[in-house]
Amino acid sequence: MSPAPIRCGVVGTGSLGQHHARIYASLPGATLAGIVEADDARAAEICGRLGCRRFASLDELAEHCDAASIVVPTDRHAEVALPLLAKGVDLLVEKPLCASLDEAERIVSAAAKAGRIVQVGHIEHYNPVMAQLERMVTDARYLTAERLAPFTPRGTEVGVVLDLMIHDIGVVLQLVRSPVERIDAVGVSVLTRTEDIANARLRFANGTVANLSASRVSLKKSREIRVFQPGGYLSIDFMGQKGHLVRVDPAAEGGFAKEDLPIEKGEPLAIELASFVGCVRDRRDPKVGAALGRSALEVALAITEQIRPGLGRR
Repeated sequence: MSPAPIRCGVVGTGSLGQHHARIYASLPGATLAGIVEADDARAAEICGRLGCRRFASLDELAEHCDAASIVVPTDRHAEVALPLLAKGVDLLVEKPLCASLDEAERIVSAAAKAGRIVQVGHIEHYNPVMAQLERMVTDARYLTAERLAPFTPRGTEVGVVLDLMIHDIGVVLQLVRSPVERIDAVGVSVLTRTEDIANARLRFANGTVANLSASRVSLKKSREIRVFQPGGYLSIDFMGQKGHLVRVDPAAEGGFAKEDLPIEKGEPLAIELASFVGCVRDRRDPKVGAALGRSALEVALAITEQIRPGLGRR
């Protein structure tokens, strides 16, 4: 007999949350039990489209769900996560984990006390190209990451570091696996009261350096990373799910050979949610748990603290 499907809920069904709901509704081993959505028209639209119910409160969701995605603005993550953990619900919290380290500690402590899973939505860790990076990066010495996006009001409750750059912070922490020793950062406010463009240079204890750039006021979209290590480098396009390796080859013209990487494309969010449901079913730790989510948040907050004083100069 196959196990009962994991009953899933979604809190917040905006531009991203609607896709969490869509995927749960069709994911093998899961069922979309319902949503919590403040906007009446939006709730009616999602429930009509997916055939789920609208819960009147977090308590009602907890009564009918084993697991839930929290896809509300970052500054509301803790207020939603804490009562659900206390009710015994396993959680996928969209990145960043929350808006402060104090809130992060409260979530980590609440999850441990309740014996619940908290997975953080660092989606690039589930992008098919990440498997290639984790397999092929053995001695990263220098990394560059660029993440550009056109402006949208979504996510502007935080600056671009917490909104976009934190993706690459999480990826780099996973690849380098060494403490950050020094941060040098600069940011510019263009359309909002926080930084909309930022650059951060991270120096790790093992000598590795990472240079991260992010903008949410770009005319184009780009999500790319390059990793340089002895013998060559990797160039990866997260958005296009493609990449290549350039390696030293004395027999090749110019002394270098380029090799396209075999990457089987897939929808990162669907892969992420399938992994989350599997963790809930099998009671195993997620690939991106609260600890990594907290570490990425700590670095991101340190970057924003360094940037913030410069934003006031006009």
